[in-house]
Amino acid sequence: MNAEARLLIDGELVEATGGATYPNLNPATEEVLGQVADAAPQDMEQAIAAARRAFDTSDWSTNHAFRHECLQQLKAALVSSMDVLKQQIAAETGAPLGICGQSGPQCELPIAFIDYTLASLPDYPWSRDLGVNEIMGGKNKRLVEKEAIGVVAAISPWNVPLQINLAKCIPALAAGCTVVLKAAPDTPWSATMLGRIVAEQTDIPAGVFNVITAQDPAELGDMLVADPRVDMVSFTGSTAVGKRIMARASDTVKKVFLELGGKSANIILDDADFDTSLLSALAVCFHAGQGCALNTRLLVPGHRQQQVEERLQTYFGFISYGDPSSESEIMGPLINERQRQRVLSYIESGRQEGARVLLGGGIPPTLKKGYYVEPTVFVDVTNDMVIAREEIFGPVLCVIAYDDEEDAIRIANDSEFGLSGSVWSGNEERALAVARRIRTGTINVNGGNFYGPDAPFGGYKQSGIGREMGREGFEEYLETKTIAIAV
Repeated sequence: MNAEARLLIDGELVEATGGATYPNLNPATEEVLGQVADAAPQDMEQAIAAARRAFDTSDWSTNHAFRHECLQQLKAALVSSMDVLKQQIAAETGAPLGICGQSGPQCELPIAFIDYTLASLPDYPWSRDLGVNEIMGGKNKRLVEKEAIGVVAAISPWNVPLQINLAKCIPALAAGCTVVLKAAPDTPWSATMLGRIVAEQTDIPAGVFNVITAQDPAELGDMLVADPRVDMVSFTGSTAVGKRIMARASDTVKKVFLELGGKSANIILDDADFDTSLLSALAVCFHAGQGCALNTRLLVPGHRQQQVEERLQTYFGFISYGDPSSESEIMGPLINERQRQRVLSYIESGRQEGARVLLGGGIPPTLKKGYYVEPTVFVDVTNDMVIAREEIFGPVLCVIAYDDEEDAIRIANDSEFGLSGSVWSGNEERALAVARRIRTGTINVNGGNFYGPDAPFGGYKQSGIGREMGREGFEEYLETKTIAIAV
């Protein structure tokens, strides 16, 4: 697959210290795809030092035109490498090829999203004049300047690795930061190929962008988060790990961006078109449910539950899976056996708590290879059950009945998370009014889709801090300085 096995440190593609490697597995076949560098603490030390030196001693942070030129080179190189990237990403994530194309977030779309940054960067207001004020007996001209925050630790997950690598690294680089990207252990090639492209096909200076891969992320991740030379941590992953990162980063009072878990509610109001709105429940199968913003709680009127069950049994029959080369399937395997066992344990927990399995609930008997779990739908779920409270990260849907609109809003907001959601109604104004009462960072109305390079993404409550993408995502990587000049 023409994969890249090496690290990128200080402008050079290098092996890990001692030549250590680990295998990259295909979760759809359970076969070894190839090897990748297994970095040691010495490698992380060198990467941090290189990023710090590049920020402090080069003009990367102030030469806006040069950064724009380098990012144009990067976009062009990614486009020219698209076919190879799609094959690698599909293989290491297990995602069917179809969702690595234009219909999904795994490859083509996030590369196209770079155009938003390229278009907006030249016109960004790096400085604004507040005018002259008179205070404490003197007159002052005031300027507000925007500056790169410094060295950024970008720590990415395995579910949509290229999308999140780019969503972190492109705005950070555009802002003038230097970056150490620590890849998820299960999807290293999505980062190492980015490192190769930067090294071989752009003029990005040595040390500005560094890539680290390691089989055990804990030790190197802790080094990166705790190091005082790192000015910001941008992390996407589980809420539990995000809490540890936030606590560790507090020792040096560095900024953290956290995009964490979700337990989003899909609210079908009683006047919605059920034939259309219930089709949206199939999204829980997208990439085997391995998406933090997927709607995993389906809220339906209690008096229509039988109708809902009949529709879901029909609709979930439309889902086919098991062919990694498919251009039409949306569901693949879970990322590894550990994650499959985790999902199966949640399914068993749902049974023990009294929820009823409407369909699915186990390992598909026809697939002898791959970390697959059947699309699973629970009914008779109450919002206090573990399967309704915790993020499962698998193709598992919880159907929860509500009494009336106020009850639906209460249930939707009764969660530690607040990442996304959906509302369906025959009356758009009614749906919009409900959407505005849901405590989430993103929400779709009547089949809308918030996903786009200009749309800020992030969560309320324990779903995270800050925003990714859009202007807000770019400004996460900036500091604000106020300058006063005596008049």
